[in-house]
Amino acid sequence: MEGASCSSSSSAAAAAAVQGARGGEVGIRVGATNIGRLRCAAAAGRQQQGKQPQNGARGSVGVTSWHLRVFAAAVGVMGCVLLAASLAMSALHQVQFRNAAISRNVRGLQELKQNIVRREQAEQIMHGRLLQMATSAVTKNGSESEDFALWEEPYKQARKWKPCAAKHSLADEEHDEINNGFILISANGGLNQQRVAVCNAVVVAALLNATLVIPRFLYSSVWKDTNQFGDIYQEDYFVNYMKNDVRIVKELPPHLQSLDLEAIGSQVTDMDISKEAEPSELVKSVLPILQQNGVVHFLGFGNRLGFDSVPVHLQRLRCRCNFHALKFVPELQRAGSLLVQRLRKVDAMQTEMDKQLFGNNMLDPAFPEDHAAGGPSRFLALHMRFEEDMVAYSLCEFGGGEEERRELQAYRETHFPALATRLRNATVSPEEQRSLGRCPLTPEESGLILSALGYDRRTFIYVAGSQIYGGAPRLRPLTRLYPNLVTKEDILTADELAPFKNFSSRLAALDFIACASADVFAVTDSGSQLSSLVSGFRIFHGRGRAPTLHPNRKRYAQVLSEEGNIAWGVFRRRVRQMVEEYKRVSPRPRGRSVYRQPRTPGCMCRAGGDGSVDF
Repeated sequence: MEGASCSSSSSAAAAAAVQGARGGEVGIRVGATNIGRLRCAAAAGRQQQGKQPQNGARGSVGVTSWHLRVFAAAVGVMGCVLLAASLAMSALHQVQFRNAAISRNVRGLQELKQNIVRREQAEQIMHGRLLQMATSAVTKNGSESEDFALWEEPYKQARKWKPCAAKHSLADEEHDEINNGFILISANGGLNQQRVAVCNAVVVAALLNATLVIPRFLYSSVWKDTNQFGDIYQEDYFVNYMKNDVRIVKELPPHLQSLDLEAIGSQVTDMDISKEAEPSELVKSVLPILQQNGVVHFLGFGNRLGFDSVPVHLQRLRCRCNFHALKFVPELQRAGSLLVQRLRKVDAMQTEMDKQLFGNNMLDPAFPEDHAAGGPSRFLALHMRFEEDMVAYSLCEFGGGEEERRELQAYRETHFPALATRLRNATVSPEEQRSLGRCPLTPEESGLILSALGYDRRTFIYVAGSQIYGGAPRLRPLTRLYPNLVTKEDILTADELAPFKNFSSRLAALDFIACASADVFAVTDSGSQLSSLVSGFRIFHGRGRAPTLHPNRKRYAQVLSEEGNIAWGVFRRRVRQMVEEYKRVSPRPRGRSVYRQPRTPGCMCRAGGDGSVDF
């Protein structure tokens, strides 16, 4: 009977297992079977001991089977309840997960749309109507006969002007052996401001009959450049070329190096000299200090020497210094030669300009260069002086609203504190600044000029300058008109640019080289030193075959102010008239810089039809 009881118990356990299986609860099925096995083991033990009566055993077995059936039923019900609860929780979690995913996707799409809107808003198009007409015009430019000379000087008189500064030196004059002392200069600004300071210092040294120490360059919070003269220019070449004109040494003699120049009154700042001073002022105020202390230090020396009052033999020194004596170091010459070679066909690199810029470091015209093989035969260089420092200093507005105003004011507070203070005490009208031609041209406005002049969409354009204020969104209107836009970073590899990275003056030298070598150079800011120096370099060494486009910003602002109802044909005509007027060939007007317009006595000579030479 005990065996039957175990069989009956096993049957009950099996039934419970089936019910558990139907409930889907594996854990409950395993638990019920184990209880049945334990019960059979206990009955077998009692049978072996023979202590329990048969009836008692039979009654005990009956009670145990009933209890097991009740227990199994309860466990099955609990399993069903737990299973249902589990399924409900699983469904709830899945719904929550899907809702969360949908919510995240929706938020992501909303953020993406907002970013797109912000990007569209960041593309500050100031002249939408003209830009739309220009977009249509650039696709037609070049298909019709043009009355504007796109790639050459329109006036043949330009070819009659020849450089003549190299033919003369102060050796032709009576050379005074008396030396009044030493002149130090610490030039501020960027590459081009420093270049002007160097050549002005050469003239002052000759004027005061002093020895010039190789100039030093001050660190600028704007340019953030630690390069010195010898990192950019060939020191030995500079000293040797000018040796018959002015004495130049690389450092002060030992007995003067330990002097506190400021303490002894030998330091002269820009506050001590008039802007574009006459030579007589320097003789009167600086020469006595030089004779007394044996040394004078010009701190921040830049545009402290005028033009019209300087004698011809001293004016000649400026041109000898700027156009002949200042040669870039071989490393820059080689990189610049490679840059220009890739910008145009190799066989085009045979000009006098190339020889002056690259010297013996000009790449061999037969040098195989894959980039040049498929490159353009000519290119236009565009200098957009639209960096943050220029934009902030101009006090103009460029469509960026309150955010732009706050950003530029913060920049002024950091880099131009005196200007920021003046603004707090006075009101400056951005509209008036623009009408007076004091605002730098945006990339969009530069593109409108090029399209009005007739340059078609395929024109290859090299963009000079550092970071454009506003970045890619600011450039986008220009790239819509002219997609073939490149910079030095596009033409040279990262390894080729590596020696010049983090040195703004050396990078500016590469821009100088590319702009001077371009088939056409387009200026957007008449106040820019790079534009001024490159324009003069192209006049001096271009042999009348290096045109420069130079808009009058004041007149251009007037044209743009009428854009609401101006026709494209009228806009094009007025822009062309504005640019053509600057191309007219004439001697340097009074008051203009000799670095920018070197057609002046002592610098350039004009050949007559009978072989005679003026100046």
